[in-house]
Amino acid sequence: MKKTIIVLSSLFLTIIMQAQDRTQPKPGPAPVLNIKKPTSFTLPNGLKVLVVENNKLPRVSFSLTIDNTPYAEGDKKGVSDLTSSLIGNGSTKTSKDAFNEEIDFLGASINFFASGASASGLSKHSKRILELMAEGALMPNFTQEEFDKERDKLIEGLKTQEKSVTAVAGRVEGVLAYGKNHPAGEYLSEETIKNVSLADVKNNYRTYFVPQNAYLVVVGDVKTKDVKKTVEKLFGSWVKATAPNLTYSNPANVQYSQINFVDMPNAVQSEITILNTVNLKMSDADFFPVILANQVYGGDFNSYLNMNLREAHGWTYGARSSVGFDKNMYSVFKANTQVRNAVTDSAVVEALNELKKIRTEKVSEEVLNSVKAGYVGRFVMQVEKPATVARYALNIETEGLPADFYENYIKNINAVTPDDIMRVANKYFLADNLRILVVGKASEVLAGLESRKIPIFYFDKFGNPTEKPALKKPVPTGVTVKTIVDAYVAAIGGDKAVKSVKSIASLGSTKIPQAPMPLSYNAKIDSKGRMMVELSMAGMGSLMKQVINGNSGYAMQQGQKKVFEGEELAKMKESAVLFSETLLPTKAGVTVTGIEPMNGSDAYTVVDGDTTHYFDVKTGLKTAEASTVDQGGQKVTQVTSYNDYRDVKGVKVPFNTIMNVGIELDIKISEVKINEGVSDADFQ
Repeated sequence: MKKTIIVLSSLFLTIIMQAQDRTQPKPGPAPVLNIKKPTSFTLPNGLKVLVVENNKLPRVSFSLTIDNTPYAEGDKKGVSDLTSSLIGNGSTKTSKDAFNEEIDFLGASINFFASGASASGLSKHSKRILELMAEGALMPNFTQEEFDKERDKLIEGLKTQEKSVTAVAGRVEGVLAYGKNHPAGEYLSEETIKNVSLADVKNNYRTYFVPQNAYLVVVGDVKTKDVKKTVEKLFGSWVKATAPNLTYSNPANVQYSQINFVDMPNAVQSEITILNTVNLKMSDADFFPVILANQVYGGDFNSYLNMNLREAHGWTYGARSSVGFDKNMYSVFKANTQVRNAVTDSAVVEALNELKKIRTEKVSEEVLNSVKAGYVGRFVMQVEKPATVARYALNIETEGLPADFYENYIKNINAVTPDDIMRVANKYFLADNLRILVVGKASEVLAGLESRKIPIFYFDKFGNPTEKPALKKPVPTGVTVKTIVDAYVAAIGGDKAVKSVKSIASLGSTKIPQAPMPLSYNAKIDSKGRMMVELSMAGMGSLMKQVINGNSGYAMQQGQKKVFEGEELAKMKESAVLFSETLLPTKAGVTVTGIEPMNGSDAYTVVDGDTTHYFDVKTGLKTAEASTVDQGGQKVTQVTSYNDYRDVKGVKVPFNTIMNVGIELDIKISEVKINEGVSDADFQ
């Protein structure tokens, strides 16, 4: 399976590289902006309505935002997520199916959230679209059946993230920056989700889905007088109420810069996040200088950070930074990237060097002007979009901004000087009070990080302080490659059962972010050294197919055929072997190097050239495999995890395979056939 997975991964890496290597457009002269001002009125219950008439296109958009202060959910974290999922599943007036069918018939889009709703469509249907949005929002049909479905879906989504380095990094980042009892620091867990009941959802809705801090923004081909009449009719009965106005203590940054390390033994690369909290609002005088300082450091493709880590060193597919702003609480300045294990400590050092540079050296006028031009160009491109107009109108109201804030936006951007950049970088980008969060494989990256003489503190996957992770343990006396493989064979069914297998056919599915629908996975292998793997999509047929047929082989991708030759063919032939792990004891140079944590358990590490096999110490099953390959001139480690072993005709086979190459290819097998479903035609 190993080489099959590696070839499949090239498809996804190619997609990533193409998306990130697109030429960055050079904006032309900025046109004169004409940002229309809304007409506004307020209902007696507190709902404020903003209407922006725009008759250029026969379309309209509605955005309902309830601007409450953030609140922590505690041991019922997930109640707002479930509230969001349940609002809009029909109403007490209309069934879910009938509700959705009418939305589809109108060609409209309507979405609901715990903090509001949005809708858009043709202006000739504007009245009916708004009626449906109001009905779904104000007359939600909270049923136990739908609640159970949505709760199960939320829990299942969490389970898919258990081994995701990026998901763990995001969770720990919030905990360390804010604390678990802060709205920005608490996180979903299966336990907290199961604590939520349907009654909790109803109470959350009654408490927070109220009109006092609500804003309805209407943009498009409408007449204000008609909107006013319709809104008064639809929303006038919304009972007047005010949500709790909660406050939380501001988080403190660390006293000195430090590495916060989380061990993820399955990580093929390290997730690095450098962060500190900031107190920044849109209404602050520093807003524009800080936004541009971030662009210079890491917000722009041509930023200091990306040019160093990606372009100069080739360590990553992208490195970015961002800075938040919030009127209610502190936000975060952070830089983030993913790099291979071998250069983790070097990437940390270079990211800190670039931070020092923006704090101690004035950015050149040329660089700053280029950053301004790109930023202004993107700003101008967004101005004509209805969603942008709605957001601007809402920001004026909720952020305490002057009425001409966006008319003067470009002028304020262009007024920022190199001195401003250095000043705000020193104020908001805290070189001496940074958390350097590294989530990665301790056995491969920790020694390098320790050599950098930066204090290191250790945390688990939930942000709890923990001890330094145990690295590779010695191999007990008597444990050899043969004893490990013998235990593996016994675990999957025994020598007789394994030798009885002449072919295996597997059907399953997987998803990738760029694909509009799941991909079908079809794999076949037999005892004659033949193998076929194919990914396909409904309506598009085969996307990629790979075949090994004895002494020949090829790959088909996007209509292009590549014939395997030489060393590549030899390696592919090695993979076309049933239970190839059984050959390890007879191969030269294969060694047991130790015991490492892998997928939550200790595993023997059996090294065969550029590949490491992991066999669970207790169960004997093979749990993972790591291979180092050359991808686009970079050495890339690919880890494949094997899970959910099930018995098929007396032999245990994994029904779930997860490949991690920066993105996760999660293959879920639905059917496995042994000694049937394979023919000569499959390998043509």
